[in-house]
Amino acid sequence: MPRNTAPDRLRRFVRGPSTVVVVGFIGLFFLPSRVALAEDAEDLLSLWHYQLYADIGYASSDNNPENHVWRSKSTTSTLDNFELFLGMGSVRKDATEDSRWGLELGLQTGLDSEGLVTAPPPPALEPIPNAESWRHLYRANVSHLFDAGCGLRLTGGLINSYIGYESYLAIENLNYTHGYMSDSVPYLLIGLEADWEVSEQVDLGFYLTTGYNYLTRPNDALSPGFRVAWQISPRTTVTQNLYYGPDQAQTSLEFWRALSDTIVEWKHDRWLVAAAVDFGTEKQAHLAGQPRHTWSSGALWVRWQFAEGWSVALRPEFYSDPDGQISGAQQFIQAYTGTVKYQLSLRHHRIVGVFEARYDRSTGDDGGFYKGPDNSLVPSQSLVLFGLLWSFDL
Repeated sequence: MPRNTAPDRLRRFVRGPSTVVVVGFIGLFFLPSRVALAEDAEDLLSLWHYQLYADIGYASSDNNPENHVWRSKSTTSTLDNFELFLGMGSVRKDATEDSRWGLELGLQTGLDSEGLVTAPPPPALEPIPNAESWRHLYRANVSHLFDAGCGLRLTGGLINSYIGYESYLAIENLNYTHGYMSDSVPYLLIGLEADWEVSEQVDLGFYLTTGYNYLTRPNDALSPGFRVAWQISPRTTVTQNLYYGPDQAQTSLEFWRALSDTIVEWKHDRWLVAAAVDFGTEKQAHLAGQPRHTWSSGALWVRWQFAEGWSVALRPEFYSDPDGQISGAQQFIQAYTGTVKYQLSLRHHRIVGVFEARYDRSTGDDGGFYKGPDNSLVPSQSLVLFGLLWSFDL
């Protein structure tokens, strides 16, 4: 079949981030005209939400590396400096039974958004043209709610990743810093999402995305994904996420990347306990013998809200990357994090102060963290972090 067919042109269009802008502008012009026919101005305004967000923090390491780099981390990755880790502003229109079209547009900046422009281990995948500009998009999508079960929502554009327990926004998480597990999976994706709330207990998600890292373009193929969240009791929810797709120039099925992400969460009064386990595998087309690389990770979260506005959270975790497939280093990491938070809620504002202490240890052929004026590698580091988080939601 000739390369320049309509299906090929469609796949290349969907792969491009310019699609995100097109989707956003279609939503801006098409959406208001539709919803205006469905409801009066007061009801319409109530469906629109605006958010401003800022995450400012300081991470101090006992290693005092000259380069100020927290190795193997893509978020909060600068040490011994005050940083704007993330600043964001967004507008969202909800899709409801009375107004079935939705829209979300947002912009972002800060150190954590820089970590979105990454390159895997050799052979390095070049970022897409102007990736440094495209990373400033926080969301750009439109959605439609269909009448099926308790609701079927179809969303297309730049969307939140369905993989992982921790949110991209630190204010939504139990701890301040993200775990290595979270930093090894996508925070954002470009593609289509079908979210079907089958019942009050079961929610299904189906995905077709441009790949594991939305700011690289190794090929023109699309990657399917699946999610099921099952509330097995009023206190316990089990979630299974699956990713499967080509993330190399070679797109044969035998070289597709597969990832399983399993999450269990239990809530009761002031307590929350959650656990997650990830396992990934990918056969390497570019290496002699085409070996299969694997990686895995796991974490346990425990949070206790011991007073009004106050909480403490613990997170032991491990991250195994014996082939250096995701982190770029052949290593095994274990980390232990303790976090104390105070949250103040004032009308539409949330202000959160954070103190966090953690210990990280990395072993293996390429393991370690930077230390001292020569940035030599040592197996461990101890960190103390301070953070100030602010969110305005209207």
